[in-house]
Amino acid sequence: MTAELIARARAGDGEAFRALTEPHRRELQVHCYRMLGSFQDAEDALQDTLLAAWQGFAGFEGRASLRTWLYRIATNRCLNARRSAGRRQAKQWDVPNVVPPEPTRLGEAFWVEPIPDTLLDGVAPLGPEALYERSESVSLAFVTALQLLPPRQLAVLILRDVLGFHASEVAGMLDSSVESVKSALKRARAALQERRPAPGGEPAPAPGSPAEDAIVARFVRAWESADLDALVGLLTDDAFMAMPPMPFEYEGRDVVIRFCGNIFGAGRRFDLVPTRANGQPAFGAYLRTPSGISHGTGLYVLTLAGERICALTRFENGVLPSFGLPRSLPAR
Repeated sequence: MTAELIARARAGDGEAFRALTEPHRRELQVHCYRMLGSFQDAEDALQDTLLAAWQGFAGFEGRASLRTWLYRIATNRCLNARRSAGRRQAKQWDVPNVVPPEPTRLGEAFWVEPIPDTLLDGVAPLGPEALYERSESVSLAFVTALQLLPPRQLAVLILRDVLGFHASEVAGMLDSSVESVKSALKRARAALQERRPAPGGEPAPAPGSPAEDAIVARFVRAWESADLDALVGLLTDDAFMAMPPMPFEYEGRDVVIRFCGNIFGAGRRFDLVPTRANGQPAFGAYLRTPSGISHGTGLYVLTLAGERICALTRFENGVLPSFGLPRSLPAR
């Protein structure tokens, strides 16, 4: 059947082409997301990949698997996107009546966006040579660290250590030599190790487990009631907060609490709607108004460590539709 579909697709049968590529569509989208760090950019790269594959399918000779061939196209489309397009500009602070504390530092990868967990369901398991668990390979911390690698090193690390392709396959995808792939991988691993948090923290509870549900419920109660004391008890000592596309980053529980205190002190109160992003608990945040309607202001993603929260990342409200969340909530 596959041989028949390939023959029909080569002859220009669009339905046959879709039947061949649809099983790989979601994993290619996640691959583009890891490469680019942006859900919207990944969607654009996926469309470019499928168009290029359709236009060039007559040249598919079957020397590599269809999946490998599609990954070759997707990887090179993402590399072109990273090289040719300038990254988005950092956004200035724009929350009315709130003066933020001095940031601990300014983040470099402020264009990173979250990806809905619904797009991670059904993605093919990683190869036997992959060095990362699937959950780690889509976590916000990992995807953010990837964005700071040089493009070619990024591609090699994802193809080898995340997806588990053989070095010879990666060399073929990148029109390179096995030696060059091994050298780039060595440099990428070293650079990633420098940028990622040191291991040793408590592991996050399993998704959907009673332990995770308990932390999430405590956070919702604390945030919706603007209870700073409750938040203090939820955060680790080295808690971290980021707000892409604003580059402000805060490291340490005291400064994170001071930031939250400035938000709540301005009279801002929120309703939270649960969802999931990057394999982590997440919430649409809706600012209450005197009319009773709550307007979407952003998306919060929690990173957990044991029974506490070690990171809170806040994204703009433009990502809400990707998660199937409304722009506003009606009056209660």
